[in-house]
Amino acid sequence: MKTIDLFDKTGAAEKLREAPLAERMRPQTLAEFVGQEHILGPGKLLRRLIEADEVTSLIFWGPPGSGKTTLARIIANATKAHFIFFSAILSGIKEIREVIKEAEDERRYQGKKTILFVDEIHRFNKTQQDAFLPHVEKGTFTIIGATTENPSFEVIAPLLSRCKVLVLYPLKDEEVEKVLTAALHDEARGLGKLRLEVEPGALKFMAEQAEGDARIALNTLETAARLTKNRLIDLDTTREAVQKKPLLYDKGGEEHYNVISAFIKSMRGSDPDGALYWLARMLESGEDPLFILRRMVILASEDVGNADPRGLQMAVAALQAFQLVGLPEGRIILAQAVTYLATAPKSNASYLGIDEALAEVRKSGALPVPLHIRNAPTRLMKELGYGKDYRYAHAYKEGYVTQEYLPDELQGRKFYRPPGHGYEKQIKERMAWLRGAKPEESTTETEKDAKNKE
Repeated sequence: MKTIDLFDKTGAAEKLREAPLAERMRPQTLAEFVGQEHILGPGKLLRRLIEADEVTSLIFWGPPGSGKTTLARIIANATKAHFIFFSAILSGIKEIREVIKEAEDERRYQGKKTILFVDEIHRFNKTQQDAFLPHVEKGTFTIIGATTENPSFEVIAPLLSRCKVLVLYPLKDEEVEKVLTAALHDEARGLGKLRLEVEPGALKFMAEQAEGDARIALNTLETAARLTKNRLIDLDTTREAVQKKPLLYDKGGEEHYNVISAFIKSMRGSDPDGALYWLARMLESGEDPLFILRRMVILASEDVGNADPRGLQMAVAALQAFQLVGLPEGRIILAQAVTYLATAPKSNASYLGIDEALAEVRKSGALPVPLHIRNAPTRLMKELGYGKDYRYAHAYKEGYVTQEYLPDELQGRKFYRPPGHGYEKQIKERMAWLRGAKPEESTTETEKDAKNKE
């Protein structure tokens, strides 16, 4: 494993000229760095650690183009420590052992501490991450990991507990525009020698289209500079340079869960506009529509419930209809079901009811079924009292008779408590009436017939 050679001066000028604009403009000092003021502003944590050369084990968590690798390189410039750049994509256990030996040698023979920067640390499996742990604990090296994925899911707990997680956010549009302006005028590393002019609004458009990713913005600027024929970067040239940027949406990662969460919460919160927006985000990003529809079926019962029983019918019908039609027309079916569920009255009483009942079952176990509601298919069972005094509901007016159906230990317990809006208002009123009704004697032969059948 070789140490980082980013600062090797041999042929550095030539390499810099050949590098893409985004690489050439990569900040080398904190003064050049743009954004992340919550950790790099005056007196903030990371700035203090870098300036004092007391960097502890860190994990930078943020989207592409937010400055994770750049910050590692700035630390490499500023720190007095031995610095090793390590790619989780290209390395395995063998390379990890080499890094450990190199760090031990630096401490033993040079008296220098080592900072190990692990790019895309989430790519390491549990065994590979475990290999780092004892050496982080012993102080063989200080680890700095960079990840676009939620470290809570991707980094093992023991290693995570020994690192400070610093969240990096997408750059603001004005910050991206500042980066572009610097590149446009920098004669040493940027495009300053080209003496380009930029039409008002062009840089702003580039910044907006980059969605917080400085690397994408700089790549767009570089492309626009190559496309222009008269040294003027106008909006038409900019639009041509931008093309269409794929939306940030990893179907197996953090953003996948963020967007589907926003979608569900918008429908639960009765906001059809928000729900349609997040639906569009998922469709445009290539999400499986059947996954979306399955989540809608769940929501129809979990969040709409009996406040509007037609919600479940709508969700299931949409699922079946989409399977018949597919995209692109299927987006219309999705939109209809989404707007219906979003605007429907909401109740989670059924959801809460089953969870409360499950909790009771786990707590109290298999309580005996009351004798009067047990089936009695044999003479012995009848002699033992199975089914005795059971009241057949259809033999009474309104098809109802007061009777206990819960085990003796749970009599009077309520699991389903409708809140009293939407269709559940009627359900609540009927339940109140039923619970207040007095038992009446059967006036038909139905109950006797039923008992004879049993």
